[in-house]
Amino acid sequence: MRLEQLKLTGFRNFKNATVNFVSKTLLIGPNDIGKSNLIHALRILLDRGLSDIELEPKDSDFYVFEETNTIEITAKFVEVREDCVVARMKHHLHEDGSFYLRYVAKRDPATRKKDFTFSAGRDEASFEDLNGRPYTRVLNLKYIDSNRDLTVYVRQQKKHLLEEAKEGRTPDQVKTDNEQVARIGTKLSDVNATVAGLSYISTATTDINKELKGLSFHNEQQNIEFDAGESDPDSFVDNLQLVSKVGGKKITIGGDGRNNQVFLAIWASRFDKEEKDPLEITIFCIEEPEAHLHPHQQRKLAEYLATTLPGQVIITSHSPQIACEFPPNAIVRLYNASPETLAANNGCCTRIEQSIFEFGYRLNILPAEGFFAAVVFLVEGTSEVLFYKALADAIKIDLDRLNITVLSVEGVGFNPYINLLDALMIRWIMRTDNDIFQIPRKPQYRCAGIQRACSAFDAGDIKDENLSKLIADNKGKLGTLEAGTIPEQLEPMVKELKESLEKHNIFLAGKDLENDLATSELNEILNEICGGGLSTDEVVECMQQQKATFIFEFLKTHRADLSKLANHPLCTPLTAAERVAKAINA
Repeated sequence: MRLEQLKLTGFRNFKNATVNFVSKTLLIGPNDIGKSNLIHALRILLDRGLSDIELEPKDSDFYVFEETNTIEITAKFVEVREDCVVARMKHHLHEDGSFYLRYVAKRDPATRKKDFTFSAGRDEASFEDLNGRPYTRVLNLKYIDSNRDLTVYVRQQKKHLLEEAKEGRTPDQVKTDNEQVARIGTKLSDVNATVAGLSYISTATTDINKELKGLSFHNEQQNIEFDAGESDPDSFVDNLQLVSKVGGKKITIGGDGRNNQVFLAIWASRFDKEEKDPLEITIFCIEEPEAHLHPHQQRKLAEYLATTLPGQVIITSHSPQIACEFPPNAIVRLYNASPETLAANNGCCTRIEQSIFEFGYRLNILPAEGFFAAVVFLVEGTSEVLFYKALADAIKIDLDRLNITVLSVEGVGFNPYINLLDALMIRWIMRTDNDIFQIPRKPQYRCAGIQRACSAFDAGDIKDENLSKLIADNKGKLGTLEAGTIPEQLEPMVKELKESLEKHNIFLAGKDLENDLATSELNEILNEICGGGLSTDEVVECMQQQKATFIFEFLKTHRADLSKLANHPLCTPLTAAERVAKAINA
């Protein structure tokens, strides 16, 4: 069985959200978007670790952006075949093997008094109240939050680990172990006696005992002494410490990353047995498994958890390394819908899967960074990425603060990026060259840049009937020019197209980056770098011969000069990205 869907109404930052899950689900999104809130909603329904007090609604649990006095958390489970769950939920089980669980909390608007109930049903129209959460005996959730303390956890789990290991022993091993424990007891007594005999050990507390006897008559009958530790072998074993050995030498287990791995390995080892007829079904929720790990280990740990743990696993992450390796139909991206939080396309779905498949080989660590962005600014190549990051800094637009990613499509293939970003409900902006190309083996030319921008509009989830009609009516005219320039009679139409596309954050260069720079306020500086005394066309040729290398070298020494472009059209896409990002975060 598995959790298929979660509906959240009036809960924290979720006004009315639906989230679909698959067997192994990755939950992503920017900070403070509600990933932990979504997991907490699941915990309210399923986590036996939550106390009754923690199940009671607080004022902060009700929808935060407008007055509401009802919370509903509804989970749908499907493919229920396990006997333990069927027996417990038989009165609420639909014939198709599904059932619902619901938590409802209400608040009296006048008195602010709150109450809550749990219920179950065959469908969303037939809920029956339950007395608490009796189903958690057979259906529950195990949760690991992002704050993991290995030392405390090992202290808590040590006895469990040792007892579990004891249960797996053979009779001969038990006999041998008992003999060893007896020998350990004898040796511990010898060690204590030997330590006590050291001169500095026996005299170190003399002054303390003298002072104590002077303070109270009751202290006459006792002495404070240093002791080597437990003399009882069972207590000695109970106080064993977890250490790491390399080449037979004990070392500290490691840094935070290593400790994180050890923590999760110990935790996962408790649940890594897939049982044919289980006594209970467990859903595993793990927040940010990548903490403190380098990229390779981030990917490996996420894979390990997803494949080792039996049953359903939900992982939250901020790691592009994990995001670009996760199954494409298993990604849930939460986003800000001003002001509520929603899941892109209601979570795991075929549209996201198909978009990632179409994205294909392009999906690597750099595009995956965009999964976590508020706005993605799409450009054609590395030159534009270098330039626009530096330009943003020069005109005081903080891309990282606003969660804006500048991403190269490595050519002119914008549409797969647009399809994927739209599927994940990520706002995008693009800038493309305003090329006019000759049609191969024909004397005519075409407005390749404008056609590319129009194609991006068609590919995107953009609703503008007037622009759609304008593009449809003039598509043929853009593809059959008699010369390499736009004829005068088409200029009004082209101007209207460009202005209409810009309203949807699709921007066309004057011509291309090099030409736009060569005709800007930076003309003299660029001319000098290229040797001086050159025409504008020669400066452009100089820049285009080296492309990204030229931009990189230019930025090394003239980065500050980019501020001269503050009022240039080159800045328009950046200011648009800033405006969109601020609106999202408002």
